[in-house]
Amino acid sequence: MYYNYWGLQKPPFDNVPDPLMYVDCHASMENAIAETLFAIEEGNECIAVVVGDAGLGKTLSLRMIIDSLDHNRFKIALITNPSITFVQLMKEIIGQLTGAQCNDARKVDLLEIFNKILFDTFDEGKRVVICIDEANVIKQTNLENLRLLTNMQDDQHNLFTVVLAGQMELARRLEHPKRSNLFQRIGTYSFIEKISTVTLVKAYVESRLNLAGGEKQIFTDDVYDILWEHSDHGVPRLINKICKLSLKAGETNGFNVIDGKTLDQIGKRFKTLSGTAIQKRQDEKRDVDTSIDIKRRVPTAFQKQTETLPREENPIVPFTSAWHVSAAGRKNAAQDDGLHVISDGVVALTPADRSGQFPLAESLPVKTLSDAPASSKMQAERGNEIDVVGRPIEIRIGRVRISLRIPPYIVKKAKDTTHENRMRLAGALAAQALRQYPQLISSPVMDPVDVWGEIRQSVLTALAAEKLANAV
Repeated sequence: MYYNYWGLQKPPFDNVPDPLMYVDCHASMENAIAETLFAIEEGNECIAVVVGDAGLGKTLSLRMIIDSLDHNRFKIALITNPSITFVQLMKEIIGQLTGAQCNDARKVDLLEIFNKILFDTFDEGKRVVICIDEANVIKQTNLENLRLLTNMQDDQHNLFTVVLAGQMELARRLEHPKRSNLFQRIGTYSFIEKISTVTLVKAYVESRLNLAGGEKQIFTDDVYDILWEHSDHGVPRLINKICKLSLKAGETNGFNVIDGKTLDQIGKRFKTLSGTAIQKRQDEKRDVDTSIDIKRRVPTAFQKQTETLPREENPIVPFTSAWHVSAAGRKNAAQDDGLHVISDGVVALTPADRSGQFPLAESLPVKTLSDAPASSKMQAERGNEIDVVGRPIEIRIGRVRISLRIPPYIVKKAKDTTHENRMRLAGALAAQALRQYPQLISSPVMDPVDVWGEIRQSVLTALAAEKLANAV
């Protein structure tokens, strides 16, 4: 084996969450572990959260937390694939806590069983800990179900703690204004960062080699600045991969040490072979480039919705938006986005294409009330009808206000079709809005699914009101 060539007893850089290979030179990771243990052991908290970008050590942190807990005081369940239904999630948790397969399939029965486990465990002088890895992929309905699950507590004590670990998408979901009731229940909120300096990267590498049984210098001192660059400035997973490949290359070529030149060649090959494995972060800009492939920003379900509309009748609905920004950011926002300040802390998006950054709404085949058939005009003039064609629908999404007019052909189709088709039409309209104005979801707290859903629901409400008015 390649590691025997270097006098090592085990692989030093395998990307597995082995607590025996934990290195205490990653400050943010140490803090996350300590804070989460406090939430479980002393803080009497019901939710603890650990977030960080890919490859920074969240899974290893969970393993360290589990290994650090006294198993005579805690019953622990670890969920590594939470992208399942709530019933499946509860069955897995109950199975791990009881040590027996759970065959119940009704949600109400599972909740009753879980509640009994909590109180039985408490009577034994223990508490339940549920660790959920990759929590960024958990279904949105399951997040709400987990929040409701935390209501199963004693008057004086939290009977269990849920530890959620996931990538930054988890943070965006939890911080969404619609989930404030869940966010407020978080006891500790930890963020794992990269290994912060070249010196600490060197300590990390040398410590892993020592834990694997190394007794001599394998990497020369000129390696670490190069490794820092190739590892995207301190991502542990990338450090491990590059160092492992370098050790293998050294064994294959009969080297005595790995120098900077060798590691640089390996690092470059690794970047070439892995393509997008190392992603350079770009400064976030609020300006919208119309050449950007919107498919990266809009979920696939939204793109499919747009296909339900005829191509020849595919007008883009004009929007006007008001964005709340900090006082420090108003000047930059106005310069970068073609926005203008309309009041303290509020910036309005100019619908016209003054800067060349935004599509010109007037240049698109947008239909208005004057384009509608005579029968539609007569209906719109009736006093008891809501004029959804001629009057904008005001929609509030968090601190953003948008205004849209529903095209007449959408209204016409919606009147003589099923509820399911109206849902498709409204969904297509909402999808077009997101595709045409991706800045609606550019904020990290704006969940594209929620924004799309709110726009769709507002369109459905307006269409229902129009249909009801026509029936009067």
